[in-house]
Amino acid sequence: MSRKLLLTSFQTWLSHQTSNSSDDLLEKIAQQESFPHSLTYLRQLPVDILQASSRVIAKIEHLRPDSILLCGMAEKRTQLTVESCATCGDTQLRTRVDLKKLVAGLAVTEISDEAGKFVCEGLYYQILKYLQGRNFNMNCIFVHVPPLTGDNFSGVVDDFRLIIKELTYLGD
Repeated sequence: MSRKLLLTSFQTWLSHQTSNSSDDLLEKIAQQESFPHSLTYLRQLPVDILQASSRVIAKIEHLRPDSILLCGMAEKRTQLTVESCATCGDTQLRTRVDLKKLVAGLAVTEISDEAGKFVCEGLYYQILKYLQGRNFNMNCIFVHVPPLTGDNFSGVVDDFRLIIKELTYLGD
């Protein structure tokens, strides 16, 4: 049975940004990769928590993916970071995915406990809250993508492919 994975990315939000590295990475994966499972891309989400959340939730309702891989750009980071949790006010929600297992053996990926206090964390929180409220048995993680450079490009792409592969097999 083919497993379904939903991948998302954002638009740019500052005038100096010519692209969003999360969207660039998804474009690269979509162009080059052939996975044995179904990948659905929801790219160029607006940099607005309510609008982005509404679009992702609508896609979840329609698609019913097995896993969700939310992505955003982290301009000041140099490697991929998988976010362990998202906070809103005094409430913190954690992914149910075993992140230590997920990142074991990855070359340029680490776990982060700081999702950024911006639209990335807001989206992650809203989707985790939605999934918990609906008792959906879906895995959901958020990955921050650094600016892609000649120095980190191949490592980021390779690790991201392995994250996708691992997410699609969770629960098998």
